[in-house]
Amino acid sequence: MLSDNQMVMTKLETGNVAPNFDLESSEGGRFSLKDAAGKWLVLYFYPKDDTPGCTKEACNFRDKVADYKKVGALIYGVSADSLASHEKFIKKYNLPFPLLADTEKKALDAYGVWKEKSMYGKTFLGIERSTFLIDPSGKIAKIWSKVKVENHHQDVLDFIKLNS
Repeated sequence: MLSDNQMVMTKLETGNVAPNFDLESSEGGRFSLKDAAGKWLVLYFYPKDDTPGCTKEACNFRDKVADYKKVGALIYGVSADSLASHEKFIKKYNLPFPLLADTEKKALDAYGVWKEKSMYGKTFLGIERSTFLIDPSGKIAKIWSKVKVENHHQDVLDFIKLNS
């Protein structure tokens, strides 16, 4: 039996309706799933602004943004960092897409990416680098978990091209 403070986490799968979210956007205001209705949405979750892997991932998406626009896809990065941190990251690397601040970790939980991790023998909670491709109808078209940054941006783009 579960105690009152334990949740049963449903694992998201391809074909599921994507969980809704409403987060502060680096573009100002808020962004929610309904704002992407009718478009492909690349929702990539990353651990931390301005760290080596996260910077490479963001810059890889940045360098392909014109190709994503051609296929009608929006790119949004999500982390638990603040808007101020996102704004510095965007400015430093000239990122042409918005970053969403999930400081309360609601979307991170809903998408199942806030997980127990371990490094150097220490266990901690953090974001598992993951990408959810949401189709124009709001369903999850593809999930990439434990993303390896190299060529990931191209894999996502190729999947959209094959399924558009």
